[in-house]
Amino acid sequence: MAVKRLAAKELEKMDAQVGPRGTLELLSRREVEALTTSSTQTQLLDLFRSCALAVLNTGSTSDDAAEIFEAYADFSIEIVKRTRGLKLIIKNAPAAAFVDGRMVEGIRQHLFAVLRDIVHTDSALSSSDPRGAQTSAGITDAVFNILKHARVLNPDIPPRTVVCWGGHSISRLEYEYTKEIGYHLGLRSLDICTGCGPGAMKGPMKGAAVGHAKQRLRKARYIGLSEPGIIAAEPPNPMVSHLVVLPDIEKRLEAFVRLGHVILVFPGGVGTIEEILYLMGLLLDPANGNLEMPVVFTGPQQSAGYFRDLDGFLRLTLGEDIVHRYRIITGDAAEVGSVIGAAMRKVRKQRRRDGDAYYFNWLLNVPRVQQQPFVVDHESVAALQLSRDLPAHELAANLRCAFSAIVTGNVKAHGIRMIRDKGPFELRADASLTDALDGLLEKFVKQGRMKLAAAEYQPCYRVLGR
Repeated sequence: MAVKRLAAKELEKMDAQVGPRGTLELLSRREVEALTTSSTQTQLLDLFRSCALAVLNTGSTSDDAAEIFEAYADFSIEIVKRTRGLKLIIKNAPAAAFVDGRMVEGIRQHLFAVLRDIVHTDSALSSSDPRGAQTSAGITDAVFNILKHARVLNPDIPPRTVVCWGGHSISRLEYEYTKEIGYHLGLRSLDICTGCGPGAMKGPMKGAAVGHAKQRLRKARYIGLSEPGIIAAEPPNPMVSHLVVLPDIEKRLEAFVRLGHVILVFPGGVGTIEEILYLMGLLLDPANGNLEMPVVFTGPQQSAGYFRDLDGFLRLTLGEDIVHRYRIITGDAAEVGSVIGAAMRKVRKQRRRDGDAYYFNWLLNVPRVQQQPFVVDHESVAALQLSRDLPAHELAANLRCAFSAIVTGNVKAHGIRMIRDKGPFELRADASLTDALDGLLEKFVKQGRMKLAAAEYQPCYRVLGR
């Protein structure tokens, strides 16, 4: 790798040429031609540039994608063919991605993971059977193939993957608690899978690394699942050892529940509630009645009020039976570790009984409506059916879309532009849901759970009665 300094004193930006190691170095000339030809498509190249810049900006304290792009408006990255494969020519990259003139190895690996998933996966999906890709089974196959290509599916290990959800904007106390939880999971030799960003997505990995070191576990995995629309606002944290960028939020969510064995939820904002509602929609589906998918909500004792509010919201919107789908434990990291260890054994027993794979939850039913990408705009948000007359699993799916819209308006560049141009999204709900929605969102604003930025939060939504 050849690197030259652009700003010798301040080291604000640097140029580099890097080649792949580990995933894309063994390519035929035809595969290289496909990658470099596909990358000439303007839309795909722009997407790769945005995600690559996010990766190179790992460690940033900003979740404003527009701010990042503005600061590095002259950043460029080019995919170039060479005899033995390909290389990336990078100009005006964040200097923080380099140490003593060399790119940090973890960042280099993440960079080529982005290339693999955005360019190669796009090529693979576009060449597949278009009719099959539109079916529920076809979409699940696509998720499977993306994870397989990223080498995160391992048939030789028993169930041990804990999916950790939680906010990127959390208090220091909550962050330290996520590390403590991760430590207890690491002592049980469990792998960690998160959304790969900061906050509650980083803490469990840091804590688990200490537990894994004590157990001398050398092949522990720290899996990060992202998607193009959010990776710029939540760059992968440095602990992630396996980065996978799914094509859209729905495939990312399906990857979480297919890959994970136990779901652990820390305090978070609207993105975390979106994930919870997606999961509850699946668990409330009668087709998944016999499925073992343990769910634990946890945080420090000081976050007990957060979970009381969350529990009340879920009961009011989805019915009292929802309480049987999760367990709340606050202020006791050791107990959480013990509960998850026992839950993992139950999952293994159920997979063996039903003949399901350890590494991919094939028997989980994900309805087509849950797989269909929700295109966020003012019209689609206003048209969402938010009524308690719907079956609970359908209402959960629609509420998930509502929170997805708020995530888009909060942190995604195109969503921020929509709010700036047309004003806040309008969520129209039954009177019985309006107060619950508005109340929960208002508490998130007051608790600073909407964005990392310290500036006063300007809501990107309004909750209206029908």
